[in-house]
Amino acid sequence: MIKSIKIRLIPTFDQEILMKKSVGVARFSYNFGLAKWEELYKKGEKPTGYTIKEIFNNTIKKQEEYSWIKQVSSQITAQAFADLQDSFNSFFKGKTKYPNFKIKKKSRQIFYVRYDRMNIKNNTVNIEKIGRVKYKTNYTIPKLKTYINPRCHYDGKYWYLTFGFEQGENQVELNKDLSIGIDLGITNLAIVSHLDQPIKNINKSSKVKKLEKKLKRLQRKVSRKYEMNKNGKEFVKTNNIIKLEKQIKLIHRQLTNIRTNHIHQATNAIIKLKPYRVVMENLNITGMMKNKHLSKAIANQKLYEFKRQMKYKSQFNGIEFVQVDRFYPSSKTCSRCGNIKKDLKLKDRTYSCECGLNICRDKNASLNLSKYQLKLA
Repeated sequence: MIKSIKIRLIPTFDQEILMKKSVGVARFSYNFGLAKWEELYKKGEKPTGYTIKEIFNNTIKKQEEYSWIKQVSSQITAQAFADLQDSFNSFFKGKTKYPNFKIKKKSRQIFYVRYDRMNIKNNTVNIEKIGRVKYKTNYTIPKLKTYINPRCHYDGKYWYLTFGFEQGENQVELNKDLSIGIDLGITNLAIVSHLDQPIKNINKSSKVKKLEKKLKRLQRKVSRKYEMNKNGKEFVKTNNIIKLEKQIKLIHRQLTNIRTNHIHQATNAIIKLKPYRVVMENLNITGMMKNKHLSKAIANQKLYEFKRQMKYKSQFNGIEFVQVDRFYPSSKTCSRCGNIKKDLKLKDRTYSCECGLNICRDKNASLNLSKYQLKLA
């Protein structure tokens, strides 16, 4: 199994300039590849990442006006075309949407690091064309000749290097009688069948609410400044606007980190129960996001990230991960007698059955998920 590690880099001023150039080259190469792919496809040809790479090397790289591309590692451009090929492969299989062009302001600032030149020694890591960069981490990094898919990215405040390496499954003794069901929601992040208390929604905490209030105030402030400095159809970006936008980015970063950390803590608490299997519902998150009244709340819950973490942590610990059919009536089925209540409405938060069971609707769903396809005596 592949285990991933994330370390925080501490680059010098000159190294940070090269890192930003690497991000720009990666974005430029990907956008060139996508534009060329569409151009070749319209001509009736069948483009690939390799053919576009050959065109790029024989045309763009040889022009003097693009000499800045040679200031960074050549593997960055090569990997950009490989990533484009992977994006189209996923699109053709129906897994993802059609690839989009990367916009400087919105796209993630990331670039590929050449794995065979990445040497970790004395709290420094060697990155091709950038040099030895100091780093901080709480992980114990194994000394290997190669690492898997190393990438360097910037989150608005710090630079990070992520990479993977092969590691066997975590040898833990599982409870062979414990099957856990997890029902995801909006009021609470998750209701777990074998936990007494639900996992709370972190977005309802005072800390997150204060940050969101501050974010809204800063966004209004910067919007007013843009209107004040409007010159015809163009907006003039002053130094004050740049400072405010930086503060806004840092608040977005802080909110993302709080939510992701909360999901890590929640998934770890479930894994520590040591079940032999974990059962989750297969939510149509794309369809749920179309509800304009709930879309923001659903996005802030990071439900897909919760499922992703549960999946890889279960795999690492040798736990069976099961996703039920999307139309499985987990909420409408009685967890005691198995009767299906077809007239159950979304506003009914308590499940009442003819057998005398009165239980929280979400808790009932989690219990049904825990029993999914089990042959009970």
